Amino acid sequence: MEKRIYPEPIESILTPEPFPRQSFTDAKEAVEALKRLYDRNTAFLREAFASLAHGNPARRFRAFYPEVGVVTASYSQVDSRQAYGHMPTPGNFTTTITRPDLFENYLIEQLKLIMRNHGVAVTVSESSTPIPVHFAFLEGTHVDGAVADRIQRPIRDLFDVPDLDGTDDHIANGTFEVMPGEARPLAPFTAQRIDYSLHRLAHYTATSPQHFQNFVLFTNYQFYIDEFVVYARDLMAKGGGGYSEFVELGNVVTKAGATEPSEGLPPMRLPQMPAYHLKKPGHGGITMVNIGVGPSNAKTITDHIAVLRPHAWLMLGHCAGLRNTQALGDYVLAHAYVREDHVLDDDLPVWVPIPPLAEVQVALQEAVAEVTGLSGYDLKRIMRTGTVATIDNRNWELRDQRGPVQRLSQSRAIALDMESATIAANGFRFRVPYGTLLCVSDKPLHGELKLPGMATEFYKRQVAQHLTIGIRAMEKLAEMPTDRLHSRKLRSFSETAFQ
Repeated sequence: MEKRIYPEPIESILTPEPFPRQSFTDAKEAVEALKRLYDRNTAFLREAFASLAHGNPARRFRAFYPEVGVVTASYSQVDSRQAYGHMPTPGNFTTTITRPDLFENYLIEQLKLIMRNHGVAVTVSESSTPIPVHFAFLEGTHVDGAVADRIQRPIRDLFDVPDLDGTDDHIANGTFEVMPGEARPLAPFTAQRIDYSLHRLAHYTATSPQHFQNFVLFTNYQFYIDEFVVYARDLMAKGGGGYSEFVELGNVVTKAGATEPSEGLPPMRLPQMPAYHLKKPGHGGITMVNIGVGPSNAKTITDHIAVLRPHAWLMLGHCAGLRNTQALGDYVLAHAYVREDHVLDDDLPVWVPIPPLAEVQVALQEAVAEVTGLSGYDLKRIMRTGTVATIDNRNWELRDQRGPVQRLSQSRAIALDMESATIAANGFRFRVPYGTLLCVSDKPLHGELKLPGMATEFYKRQVAQHLTIGIRAMEKLAEMPTDRLHSRKLRSFSETAFQ
């Protein structure tokens, strides 16, 4: 019988030199320290992995995420109009940090507000949470497959790997329980939860997380993406119009003033949810994502984009009009939702109301008025405000219709789709301002469907106008101070200080 050879037992754990805790009263200096620590520790893991090509040492390699902390000893008088930037009670608050290069502006803003509102310093140190080796390899880093082939023992014996216990949404869901002696969370997401989503975003959208902008448009039709690409390329050719560059699939970049890309390579096949980015400095531009059809995709993409802490996301798509007075091409501005999507039932119970946000509603209505040239009472001819129902069964008409139709009638719903309530509910859950503007593309309850020729003409005419409205609404929201855009309606009794 063949003799089995066992690897040598692990003799020790090798880590970088201890990083002394540092205190800062300047937010930029604190973030620079976070960057230095993160870069050092992730480089340590990458170099350790590469060293395995020269042998298989009987030791384990470990490095930790950076941590930022704040201690407050008293209640603070803060501007009650602000939705974030302050701690609800005295105590010790911490959060682990990843990719401080990507989140630099965000971190500086959050720390500045805390320092101003509480008059305290922040500390930067190493946490007790190990960095999984998978997350130490930043996007675009080449990993030599030959190294992995030479490793004679499981990776998890030598390095820390992603731990699902650290990638949950207990903080955001309001179900996180602080144990005695444990610090309270300073931010809605842990570093490992963020890393998980950053890697998923690149996979699902075929673009790097660094290109995502703070104002996100979602659509359920490729027609909108095609129109967005035409619009953005034309804008770049004309000098940018305030935007600096346009990024397409495969991180293909066209800079303002250019007609051809300067970098990137288109992917060989389309991703599941392609994303395109019309960029401004400081992530102030617009990202558009085709999420496809259904609430599962809507939840998946918003679960991941939420960690980037965008300032707003909107749903632009088609819907079924439920009222006989509606016409094909009319707009629906959602001010309430019936949630029969079921994908968020365990995270956000259906009895939780999803309120309309005044800032987003006003921006959308003003954009519709500007683009269509209608206002006041005349605007009601083409746009109706009301309840949108989202359902997870696209073929609900094939079942007994009495149940669904009765619920739609009792809820006063004026439109039906498969994504909008999911996107709004996840916006509510993750404290991301949300809104919905849909276009009526058929009326199944009234037997009014588009014929093939009608559909082609309808899409050509209506998609361009609808997209223009969405872009204009986002530009209006971008003009607002961020502390006014982020609504107090989205904050619970005891919130994290970070937005």
